[in-house]
Amino acid sequence: MDEMTNKRTMPPADQSANVSPPLTGGNAPKPKFSGGKMAIIIVLCLLVVAGAVWLARGRTAGADKKGPGARPLELPPVPVVALPVVQKDVPIYLNGIATVQAFNTVTVRARVDGQVKKIAFIEGQDVHAGDLLAQIDPDPYRTALAQAVAKKGQDEAQLANARVDLKRYADLLANEGVTQQQYDTQKSLVDQLIATVNADQAAIDSAKVQLDYTTIVSPIDGRTGLRLIDQGNLVHAADQNGIVVITQLKPISVVFILPEQTLGAIQQQTQGADPDLPVVAVSQDNTNVLGKGKLAVIDNQIDPTSAQIKLKATFPNSDLRLWPGQFVYARLLLTIRKGCVVVPDSVIQRGPEGAFAFVIKDDQTVETRPIKVAAELPAQVEQGESIIEDGLQAGERVVVAGQYKLQRGSRVKLADASGESEGQSPKAAGSRKSEGQSKGKN
Repeated sequence: MDEMTNKRTMPPADQSANVSPPLTGGNAPKPKFSGGKMAIIIVLCLLVVAGAVWLARGRTAGADKKGPGARPLELPPVPVVALPVVQKDVPIYLNGIATVQAFNTVTVRARVDGQVKKIAFIEGQDVHAGDLLAQIDPDPYRTALAQAVAKKGQDEAQLANARVDLKRYADLLANEGVTQQQYDTQKSLVDQLIATVNADQAAIDSAKVQLDYTTIVSPIDGRTGLRLIDQGNLVHAADQNGIVVITQLKPISVVFILPEQTLGAIQQQTQGADPDLPVVAVSQDNTNVLGKGKLAVIDNQIDPTSAQIKLKATFPNSDLRLWPGQFVYARLLLTIRKGCVVVPDSVIQRGPEGAFAFVIKDDQTVETRPIKVAAELPAQVEQGESIIEDGLQAGERVVVAGQYKLQRGSRVKLADASGESEGQSPKAAGSRKSEGQSKGKN
């Protein structure tokens, strides 16, 4: 056992001779880091990252500070179009769909039968009451008149003879030369002939009227339409087509409809000092004013099927811009509100909390201002404008176009006339363009 132990513990005698010499220089293996050194390196890296984050936050906080030495990081100003809030008198209108109607329309027809000898008008001609339009052959009616006159002369001669006999019978009756019966018979004959003569005069008057009907004249002032009959044709009093249609264009009527809930306000205004409310006729595209008139008639009943009421206005139509059958928009001036705060419609924005507007402050930043818009429906103010009951004051500047890029506190840059920003309202653009043109002329 001792020998075996000694053999295990004691190296062989020649073992030292087989041991390789130690490696030096580039052949030496790299030392390995221990677990403690690796933990120290990781901690140092974390400290470096934390320091970088802290430094970045410090710079951001310094950018938000104002004053010398601060380095602000701001967004560029947003270009917008702005207008001042104005205070003025605003007309309140009631708008309705309207149809233009001729003030008077007459279909001229023949009142006697006969052949048309002459057409005395030109299609589309302006005529006056009494102007000749057509002539029907008058010869048959002249003959009838002559016959009536001759018949009256015959009956007047018989009447004269009967009156002479009646006078003679009266003298004889006083001397008892004739009986009372003979006298009464003669007196009755005289009365009968008087009635006959009166009937003859009525026949003469009728023949004159028929003769006058052969000359067809215009009953009103107006304009002729298309000719419905040609010269040489036979016409009859029973014909339905007529000869021509005449329409009176000066003045002219405009009939329009409004909701029944507006009736009370209209009646209240018509009972005032000026019952003739102004009415403006506007083209279908709502851009051109075609005429200005006065309210003439309020219909005496409301249509139960549509809950609307008809109204009629009268227009002078001196320039003939209104034409019968034309569809237009009628704007009834109901009242005028004094001293209203007014802004363009594009100023009003809608949000979860209601209507608001972007107001430009003195430092060229914007704030969102809650506003209250006047509810005028079914009445309306001037197109493109709204009345503000609360939230804005006259003189404040509000953003008209470019709001989609704004938020509370945004810095803005006012766009000039040449740089119309996106979304600029046509009304603002037109006003700025006209200002630029006027400056160029000056």
